[in-house]
Amino acid sequence: MSGFEGMPCSAAAAVDVPLPGTATHVSGWLCVEHPGAWGRDVLGDEVLGPEITAELAARTAAAHVRPTLIRRPGRTGFTGTRTVLLASSRREEPWCERLEITDLTQLLDFDLQLLNGPPPGIGVPVHDPLVLVCAHGRRDQCCALLGRPIAADLAEKYPGQVWECSHTGGHRFAPAMVLLPHGLTYGRLDAEGAAEVVEAARRGEVAMTGLRGRSCYRPIEQVAEIAVREHISALADDLTVESSSAEATIAGAAIVSHRDGHRWRVTVRPQALAPRQASCNAAPKAVTALIADDIQSLTP
Repeated sequence: MSGFEGMPCSAAAAVDVPLPGTATHVSGWLCVEHPGAWGRDVLGDEVLGPEITAELAARTAAAHVRPTLIRRPGRTGFTGTRTVLLASSRREEPWCERLEITDLTQLLDFDLQLLNGPPPGIGVPVHDPLVLVCAHGRRDQCCALLGRPIAADLAEKYPGQVWECSHTGGHRFAPAMVLLPHGLTYGRLDAEGAAEVVEAARRGEVAMTGLRGRSCYRPIEQVAEIAVREHISALADDLTVESSSAEATIAGAAIVSHRDGHRWRVTVRPQALAPRQASCNAAPKAVTALIADDIQSLTP
């Protein structure tokens, strides 16, 4: 017995599982408005229809793009025209474009490899941060119960900028939120904290409360960036991270560089925690957290 049986996965993780290093590693996003019911898997359950699902799954996998379903909080206002968000959360010059389609087959007109480069001009540039709040109840009940109220509250404050979304990775950290285009990923936020995160992003800043990491980085790199941000003041685009580990997932070190020339070497180590469920009603499994062990300034 692990002592966590019967608890929602978000409650079990909140006991002692740290947030840094838990953001899903992804730099390209294809977000498609789908107001109807979502299956457990975004493409595996063919909710977008069997005629395009297999092809879209192959294309997103080949381009290393994350397919994501989105809908307006409250599930109202759908006219048959779907919003599509294309976003690149790459390390330098992230971008987002917004467009509308009237037929899902139009998704196959996009060259998703373009998400690995500069803005392609397919849609209208989006300059304000877009907010994705996981509300994927079929995937995990914590996301629906905790995510939907946050999305509804933010939608009132920031009309047109907030979407409920399908699984972003890490429902045990629900409510889970991603800000595009930077891919800043958050968890365990209440309504007030979520609004503060969005306000910071609108100023080009990075709120630290609930920060899990930036999605373009691998786990060790995420931990290293957060560790440096906890010691200095830096805007969202001020820092870049490179790891000295081939995998950057279990242990190692990363170099964090500020655009002003300052650099830090951050050593990260794994820490084993008590087994617990990663999803509600799942069997407990081993948990390993990543901890920033040392921060060394490399600037003379």
